[in-house]
Amino acid sequence: MAPKKVFGIVLAGGEGKRLMPLTADRAKPAVPFGGNFRLIDFALSNLVNSGLQKIVVLTQYKSHSLDRHVAETWRMEGLLGSYVASVPAQQRLGKRWFAGSADAILQSLNLLRDERPDIVVVVGADHVYRMDFHQMIEAHIASGRSATVAAIRQPIGLADQFGVIQVDQDDPTKIDAFLEKPKDAVGLADSPDEILASMGNYVFNADALVDAVLRDGQIESSKHDMGGDIVPDFVARGDAGVYDLQRNDVPGSNDRDRYYWRDVGTIDSFFDAHMDLIAPVPVFNLYNQDWPIFNQQTNLPPAKFVRDANGNTGSTVDSIVALGCLLSGAQVERSVIGPWCGIDSGAKVLDSIVFERASIGAGSVVNRAILDKDVVIAPGAQVGVDRETDEARGFTVTDSGITVVGKGVRVEA
Repeated sequence: MAPKKVFGIVLAGGEGKRLMPLTADRAKPAVPFGGNFRLIDFALSNLVNSGLQKIVVLTQYKSHSLDRHVAETWRMEGLLGSYVASVPAQQRLGKRWFAGSADAILQSLNLLRDERPDIVVVVGADHVYRMDFHQMIEAHIASGRSATVAAIRQPIGLADQFGVIQVDQDDPTKIDAFLEKPKDAVGLADSPDEILASMGNYVFNADALVDAVLRDGQIESSKHDMGGDIVPDFVARGDAGVYDLQRNDVPGSNDRDRYYWRDVGTIDSFFDAHMDLIAPVPVFNLYNQDWPIFNQQTNLPPAKFVRDANGNTGSTVDSIVALGCLLSGAQVERSVIGPWCGIDSGAKVLDSIVFERASIGAGSVVNRAILDKDVVIAPGAQVGVDRETDEARGFTVTDSGITVVGKGVRVEA
C-alpha cells in the first residue's frame, strides 16, 4: 500500500488580545519566547520532526513579522518538494477576512486541491509542547474514523478552562461529547480526578475535512471554529476519535517534560511558561537534541559576562541568556534574556523576561516584568517594584503583579 500523503496546516491568524501589549504590533504566534524562539516555532518543529514535508501557515492579523520569520527561518528543501509557506488571507470567497479557524481553511481549500493529500494535520500556532504527530497519524488511520483530536490530561478542577472531551464508555478512543468549558465535567474512568482537554491539534481525512468546512460555511449561525463547530459535527456523526497524549513517546523526552503542554494565551501563562524553562531541572527542556525546537539562525556573537568599569563582578543564576548579550557587573536571577541585550553595572533583573535589543541601565531594577523589544530602562529606573508607579506610566500590570512594558518604550528614573 502506498504511503498516505500528509499535509500540515498551522492556524496562525489569531489576534491574541489577552497578550496585549505584546501583540500590539505582531500576531500572537510571532511573539518571542524563550530567548531565541517565536511561539510558532514549537508547532512547526513538531510537524517537521514528525516527518511532514509540506506545511502552510495561515496568517491574518498583523502578520508581517510572522511572515518574515517563516520565510527566513523555515527554509525546506525545494528540490524534494518540501516547504513551509506562509499564506495570508486572500479573500477568495469575497471581500471578507477569516471569520474563524474553520473559515480560514474554507477560504484556503485551493491549497488542498493543489496538493491532494490523504491526511490533513491541523494545529494551532501558539502552544508550547512537544509531540510526535506521526504516531497520532498512525493511530488515526488505524481507528478508521475521519477525525481525531489530540488531548492532554488535566485536573478536573480546571475543566472550565478547556474544551473537554468526553469519551465513549465502551471505547475510550471514541469521542462521545465535546464540551466547551463545562462546570460539571465527569472524570475519566481510569483517573476520576482528571479530564481530557483538547490541545487544539487535529488529524482529518482530507475529503472529510473539505466536506465539513464546506457545510459549515453554509450555516449562518456557526462561529466557523474548528473546536466549537467542526469537531462537534464529527462527534454528532459518531466519526471522531481522541488521541491521548499519554500514548505519545517523543524521543529524548523525560518523565518531567514528556507530557508538557501549555497554552500561553495570557500574560500570566506566558510568564509561567518561561519560569518552567529556567528551573534547575526544567519542566520543559529546550535542550532535547533528539527532538529539537528549531529557530532562526542569526549571525550573532556569544553572550558575554564581564566586570564593570570598577572591577565589580555580576552574577547570573537560574537564567537563560541569548546570543549577542553583554552583561557588565549586573545581577540576573530567574530570568530569560533575549538576543542583543545590554545590562549595565549594578542593574538587577529578577524573575523577568526581556526581549531582543533591550537596554537596562546601571543601577536599575527590573522585577517580575516583561520588557518587549527595544525597551530602554534608564540608569536608576525601576520597573515592577511599585505597582502604582507602573500603572501611572500606562504599563500593563496583571492581577498577579507582572508588569509589561511595550515595544520601544523608554523608562526614566
